[in-house]
Amino acid sequence: METVLHRFAFICGVIIAGLSVTAAEKPPNIVVIFIDDMGYADIGPFGGKPELTPSLNRMADEGRRFSNFYVSQAVCSASRASLLTGCYNVRLGILGALGPNSNIGINANEMTLGELCQQKNYATACFGKWHLGHHRQFLPLQNGFDEYFGLPYSNDMWPFHPESKHLSMEERLKRWPHLRLIQGNETVVAEVTDKEQEQLTTQYTEHAVSFIDRNADRPFFLYVPHSMVHVPLYVSDKFRGRSGEGLFGDVVMEVDWSVGQIMDALSRNGLDENTLVIFTSDNGPWLSYGDHAGSALPFREGKGTMFEGGCRVPCLMRWPGRIPAATTCDEPAMTIDILPTVAELIGATLPEHTLDGRSIWPLMAAAEGAVSPHEAYYFYYGSQLQAVRSGPWKLHLDHDYRTLNGRPGGRDGIPAKYSTALLKQSLFNLDVDPEEAHDMAAENPDVVARLVGLAESARRELGDENLVGSGVRPAGIVAPGNKSPQR
Repeated sequence: METVLHRFAFICGVIIAGLSVTAAEKPPNIVVIFIDDMGYADIGPFGGKPELTPSLNRMADEGRRFSNFYVSQAVCSASRASLLTGCYNVRLGILGALGPNSNIGINANEMTLGELCQQKNYATACFGKWHLGHHRQFLPLQNGFDEYFGLPYSNDMWPFHPESKHLSMEERLKRWPHLRLIQGNETVVAEVTDKEQEQLTTQYTEHAVSFIDRNADRPFFLYVPHSMVHVPLYVSDKFRGRSGEGLFGDVVMEVDWSVGQIMDALSRNGLDENTLVIFTSDNGPWLSYGDHAGSALPFREGKGTMFEGGCRVPCLMRWPGRIPAATTCDEPAMTIDILPTVAELIGATLPEHTLDGRSIWPLMAAAEGAVSPHEAYYFYYGSQLQAVRSGPWKLHLDHDYRTLNGRPGGRDGIPAKYSTALLKQSLFNLDVDPEEAHDMAAENPDVVARLVGLAESARRELGDENLVGSGVRPAGIVAPGNKSPQR
């Protein structure tokens, strides 16, 4: 799925980047902050209100914006699987959002970012929402992390879900069991309430800062997948009402505060110039929630679709002295590229099985002439291949999608209902039409033919709906006796 030219460019980029990185006396620390359901335009550096995000504004001033950064699929578990393994989630057999009734999770044969870093004796920790399987064998401590504190899946997967509030508690619990808060492998809160949800951002941050302080003298990988800004929205007393932009604005402010606390901890420990910090989101905004959702403007649609509003997300990267300050990268990149990039930076060995990501260090370092190492990116929703992006061109294949059709979203945590629409095969030039509004297929038949050919190649390897791809690997299946006590 790559041309010889792209392979050559990639190899050259790796050589150049390797020369610049191996000069470091100490392997770099890696921090990945992953926000849940944050839209492209929710923070100052990407068009949001800058007064709400001073820490992220600072991160952009001291680092690099990625204006064409993507997730593999615009939904929770699928997106996280790709981030942590460097693979399209469909290759791993993890689709959509795993819930408390799921008996699958990340396969033990996959290598996570945590396991990659453990090769080089890194301390590793995950503080936040995991969502790659809630049974013990799938939890972080069994998949490359020394420490874990957080929720096993989304914070709306509990008896107080908006769709269940009209039911008796007995009936609610048939749909959604109580939500647990986990430390290590053990449940520390068996029935999470509003009170615990209000403290999640603070507690994740406190754990992250403590981890940095305790591991300042050794290399570490810190993964902070926040539960917010996913609904239901909760904020601590210190930020409630402060934004002047409603509850969603308050929650954004608290997430920004968390980023600031982590950066301050790095500075306090003298680690700024030896730490790569990546900030991004797992998908675009959940638009049906209206005033409790963010914004993907100027892009089309949001979470749950593979239009730009669903899969293009804000991304900032900071590494003083290595990543040039106050710069922007407009080349496409994706979360699948983070694991192979980290492997290059720390000198770790990649797994023997197929990866989909490629190192993007030349893009991060703003190397002269650096371009995307991919000929194309592939966008699945569920198991359906819905779009292909190559250069400025994005070809949508025939698919249904959910939409509000211009109607407003819900209010106060109660969602509006989506409609279903059909998109026929369409071609968009994202350089001039990022809103995906003007189909240019008729004027560019050669481009359509090339992207259709790439799509066919992807289908053979990664599958498509009822077609099983030759390169697909199985998800993990819960072993007898290894089930969570919740189920």
